[in-house]
Amino acid sequence: MKALIIDDEPDNVQLLVLQLARHCPQVEIIGQFTDSPSALIALRTLRPSLVFLDIEMPMLNGFQLLEQLGEVSFQVVFVTAYNQYAVRAFRFSALDYLLKPVDTIDLVNTVRRAEQASLTASGVVGAAQLDLLRSWYPTTQSVSTSPATLPTKIALPHANGLTFVETSQILYAESDSNYTNFVLETGEKYLISKTLGDVQEMLETRNFLRVHRQYIVNLDHIKRLVKGEGTYLVLTTGANIPVSRQHKDRLLERFGWV
Repeated sequence: MKALIIDDEPDNVQLLVLQLARHCPQVEIIGQFTDSPSALIALRTLRPSLVFLDIEMPMLNGFQLLEQLGEVSFQVVFVTAYNQYAVRAFRFSALDYLLKPVDTIDLVNTVRRAEQASLTASGVVGAAQLDLLRSWYPTTQSVSTSPATLPTKIALPHANGLTFVETSQILYAESDSNYTNFVLETGEKYLISKTLGDVQEMLETRNFLRVHRQYIVNLDHIKRLVKGEGTYLVLTTGANIPVSRQHKDRLLERFGWV
């Protein structure tokens, strides 16, 4: 695989070069760049199949660099030292990333996935994924995200790409073995190949809460809490969602008492 490394810190570039040479002999490094303008020219002329791309760089950050290219025909591995919200975005949206300092085992596994992926697989940053990245990292701001600035949409990954859904339209997420069903107020359902535990952290930064081992609910859609032999929630659509004993106190803590 012909690869480029783009990072504004020369020490990071050299370390990654050494790691790839020692542990990933199938990767041929055809260029190393520490400034975005030179990297942009190389991306257009050298036609790599794999790019290790730093995110926060002067002049053009990693996402702006991809936007300048238009269509992206190579696989991208984002290399980041950034916060938990960035990592959630990458993980949830099936984007490949490496955290600095780069762990050798993670690097080997990432390269192996890149080898196996085709150009139409989710490892390639296509137009839909770039839209997601824009929503997480506006080009006018530094690359950092806090819960207060999270976008109003989430991207639900599936075999053919991503579906963008307004979080306000999601009633609840329901566990289905190793899958999760997202149920919208319109009645639409989206089944994704992630467990409820995988999506919990992402959703709970957006006013959702796990109320049962099988359910995460949108707090804005709760209408009533009914107590009895089995405590359950009534949502704005009339749907009933069970609340387990271990989650009830946490749920009530999120609402004020009158």
